[in-house]
Amino acid sequence: MINWLAQGLLDSAGFVASCFITREAPQFGVMQGALALVLLVSIVAVLAFWPAHWTILKQLTRKAKMD
Repeated sequence: MINWLAQGLLDSAGFVASCFITREAPQFGVMQGALALVLLVSIVAVLAFWPAHWTILKQLTRKAKMD
């Protein structure tokens, strides 16, 4: 199961990295790993802050209804 997640992240990062450098370049693996890490951090950030976004939206709509 975790293998699927890691493979998906590395495949996505490999696609983005190949837009900037060729797959034969020596630094391709480093670039792929760095982009996979950025992608993972972005996903975790979205999941962490998504509930806060909805509570702010709910509070704003309640305020608008009261006015």
